[in-house]
Amino acid sequence: MAVIHHTTVKPTKLELLTSWLPSRPWYRGGAAEPELLKAGGFRLDDPEGEVGIEFMVVTDTSDVPDPTTYLVPLTYRGAPLAGAEHALVGTMEHGVLGRRWAYDGCHDPVLVAQLLALIEGRAQAQAQSVSDAPDREVIAAYAGEGSLAADITTAVDDEEGTLLGTALRLHRVLRPASAAPQGATGHVTGAWQSPDGDRVRGVFAVLGTGTRGDLRP
Repeated sequence: MAVIHHTTVKPTKLELLTSWLPSRPWYRGGAAEPELLKAGGFRLDDPEGEVGIEFMVVTDTSDVPDPTTYLVPLTYRGAPLAGAEHALVGTMEHGVLGRRWAYDGCHDPVLVAQLLALIEGRAQAQAQSVSDAPDREVIAAYAGEGSLAADITTAVDDEEGTLLGTALRLHRVLRPASAAPQGATGHVTGAWQSPDGDRVRGVFAVLGTGTRGDLRP
């Protein structure tokens, strides 16, 4: 079980994302620098205890009155991930763990494997800021048969989501939704805080067996 250290991190995660998000093809902001608020998220445990895994939800309020909420999966490592230079969000100095390399988790095989484990029911979502506390707002479902393959490691950025392999899509731009798309064989839904203070739910990830177009957010 991952231990949450309440300590300093420099630069902060929001500071890293403020400079990184505008470089993404799915970023919806304008020319102004994003103004990010933490809106929610959850964690997953690395079975080996080496990689921090966080699904962070942030809202960009710079484009008022139409703020945009993003899901940003992040992994934190104690050394660079070989071959993932293109996915590096930045480095941070952690008050307990020292230098940490933060990556776009869609390009990290540890995160992808644990996301599949969550959908299949072999992993439990954990609270974002509390050790050893399941996040009951994160709900995963799987209607398929057998174990899911854990070798989906290539992420392709498109308009609003990231396609992992040919069947698993992680939604980058979040919108309130009551249910997963029809035809999905698995999904993950969660909750976050809207800018007006309401608690809303939406789809974080969808697993399906159709074509790329069938899985659009």
